[in-house]
Amino acid sequence: MNLLLAEVAQATQRLADAGVPSPRFDAEELAAFVHGVKRGALHTVPDSDFDARYWETVARREAREPLQHITGRAFFRYLELQVGPGVFVPRPETESVVGWAIDAVRAMDVVEPVVVDLCTGSGAIALAMAQEVPRSKVHAVELSEDALRWTRKNAEGSRVTVHKGDALSALPELDGQVDLVISNPPYIPLTEWEYVAPEARDHDPEMALFSGEDGLDTIRGIERTAHRLLRPGGLVVIEHADTQGGQVPWIFTEERGWADAADHPDLNKRPRFATARKAMP
Repeated sequence: MNLLLAEVAQATQRLADAGVPSPRFDAEELAAFVHGVKRGALHTVPDSDFDARYWETVARREAREPLQHITGRAFFRYLELQVGPGVFVPRPETESVVGWAIDAVRAMDVVEPVVVDLCTGSGAIALAMAQEVPRSKVHAVELSEDALRWTRKNAEGSRVTVHKGDALSALPELDGQVDLVISNPPYIPLTEWEYVAPEARDHDPEMALFSGEDGLDTIRGIERTAHRLLRPGGLVVIEHADTQGGQVPWIFTEERGWADAADHPDLNKRPRFATARKAMP
């Protein structure tokens, strides 16, 4: 074992003792970041090249600073995104939400589908949709100026059109023209604050996490926005907490002009997102 791998083993134990959920992965990712190699190439770093700054990054992660804030990057599907303070760090659970949406748009008989991503944050969802549905026209909406700085960085050179705006009143010029509305909105109840992981609670923007007493305030507002934006037969896809699986589809009722409201599981078989179709007139 070379010196770096021995240090990674020690760092793994330190991170595990600090309650970090994925200590080995994070210790290796930090080592790869500091030494400018892939995780799978850590064994190739000569002992003479060991960089003691590695332990500075380990101490930051030990204090529960998000891994992605330390490295400045987050991976999402086929993307590498820039992230940092002021923007929500995209989570792996959202990848399955986007996968469903991509399949749904590809199945539509539409040459250039129009997609709107509300509460876009880093732009992860919008950029994945644009990359994997090449002829789509994707609009990304974000209210926070702090988050928008990261959205614009990530969207530079892409086909995504970025808009500063409120998800509850966004893009009136697209009313009735959108094929799919997708969102990973804030959905944590205010009463759950103390149970949120320190990485999110202390570092993600509060407005990207919490939404009223039951966590559903923003989703209720997005239901109205989605109905306004979508063409008849268009789809809405919205992420929610695994504890809200029984509640969110009931927001998209027939009385409000929806059909086929349903919940879908993530890779861990927990209810993770709801979908509905705008009813035909």
